[in-house]
Amino acid sequence: MDSFDIDNIDEVIHGRVRLGIMAYLASAGTADFNTLKAKLQATDGNLSAHLRKLEDAGYVGVEKSFVDRKPLTRISITPAGRKAFSAYLDAISKLVEGR
Repeated sequence: MDSFDIDNIDEVIHGRVRLGIMAYLASAGTADFNTLKAKLQATDGNLSAHLRKLEDAGYVGVEKSFVDRKPLTRISITPAGRKAFSAYLDAISKLVEGR
């Protein structure tokens, strides 16, 4: 197990909600705030805090607009986010497989 290196795990992604956000967006590409909230069973404040951390890392982009005078927040995975998520999955795989 000389290859075991826990430092390769990206702590920005590793939290349950942030991992869920990244996994969902890796497949969907873009989602609105309410969809993510429902899929992850998160509160508004909790989801907002996790999105801020991912946005600060450059892993997601957040776009706010209005549709029929109602606010709409759309979240998209960035190219850097895709790369980081792929590296995260690879690091987890290596830990699990003992490579």
